Amino acid sequence: MDKVLKTQNKVLLDTHIEGLAIKQPIVQTLSSAVLFAGAKELVIAHAGQEYRLRQTSQGKLILTK
Repeated sequence: MDKVLKTQNKVLLDTHIEGLAIKQPIVQTLSSAVLFAGAKELVIAHAGQEYRLRQTSQGKLILTK
């Protein structure tokens, strides 16, 4: 039986294999269109640092600190 649990902003899959419970992270997929919301650049705050994620004119993504 698989059960999805939310714990402190982490989503885990609780998988039972032969009586052993193993928690595995679920990878979330987010659309870049949703993230950028029409903008060409966004700032990501992570561990006290700011990172910039930018879309190029060719549709590629560049992440800089």
